[in-house]
Amino acid sequence: DAETGDRVWHYQTVHHGLWDYDPPAAPILMDITVDGEPVKAVTQLTKQAFAFVFNRETGEPIWEIEERAVPQSDVPGEVTSPTQPFPTRPAPFDRQGATVDNLIDFTPELRAEALEIFNNYVTGPLFTPPSIRSDDPNGTQGTIQLPGSQGGADVQGAAFDPETGYLYIPSITSPFVADIVPGDPEITNLSYVKGARRWIAGPRGLPLFKPPYGRITAIDMNTGEHIWMAPNGDGPIDHPDLVDLDLGQLGLPGRPSPLLTKTLLFLGEGLTNQRPGGRIPADMPVEIATNSGGPMFRAYSKESGEIVWETELEAGTSGPPISYLYEGEQFILVAIGDRQYSPELVAFKLP
Repeated sequence: DAETGDRVWHYQTVHHGLWDYDPPAAPILMDITVDGEPVKAVTQLTKQAFAFVFNRETGEPIWEIEERAVPQSDVPGEVTSPTQPFPTRPAPFDRQGATVDNLIDFTPELRAEALEIFNNYVTGPLFTPPSIRSDDPNGTQGTIQLPGSQGGADVQGAAFDPETGYLYIPSITSPFVADIVPGDPEITNLSYVKGARRWIAGPRGLPLFKPPYGRITAIDMNTGEHIWMAPNGDGPIDHPDLVDLDLGQLGLPGRPSPLLTKTLLFLGEGLTNQRPGGRIPADMPVEIATNSGGPMFRAYSKESGEIVWETELEAGTSGPPISYLYEGEQFILVAIGDRQYSPELVAFKLP
């Protein structure tokens, strides 16, 4: 209660968190209609690619949230939660779980190489716990976590249309390695501490898992049903092993924020950190590898997800676009900039 400071309700979206799955963005207030009844709701997006939807006055879930059994830790002394909460609706808006089915399969050779990398790690469904990195020839190098600690959804949030009840969520498919190592008794009394916490590369500098690596998902929040999904960005289509495959957009793992107008969804590709040719080295820090967008800025149809207009900027978008009126005309303003390009604002006039 903002007037008294009393806690009205709360909900724990992760039990005994080990994955850096904190709620990354501000909750979204929305007035929706569910089964013919008006509901004052609030939606919390998560890095694990869930949208938790509650009655914002009572805290009751709009749709059932199930407590499901999850994999348990084998790290000595660790006691993981036996269950985690899984919303039954909406369905997850990005890929979940480091599984064989999720490995890239652009070609049989790339699939085989991806599997060889995959087999060096502990893998499994969502909420598979971090594991001990071993130097033993038969040991594993930690746990592959998907989504990684940068999402799924993240600080970019989402955009809600109060007229249609549609929610538009940008998200990324980007894993990382959740590994722990024995603590150094010279500097800590902890038995185990975090390891490298690094991004994991796939074969030949490609991602390990299937695309899209950046996407937009439109969800009807009146029903919880997905309406459409579209990749955001070309991704590594120019990679030497993919260039002749005539692939469509594969998406870029940037973290751009969306903006809605009456008919359009505006979205950039995020900061431009990715290396040329679509290759990301295995030792790139996870915060950079999972925030590697591009310079394109697009307008999508809110109804279909089709690209209506696009332009190439001097650098990637570094903040959410805004819309304003000047002398009766509507403009879109976006901030750009990166490590090589000084920040600036770019404005576009709508027809």
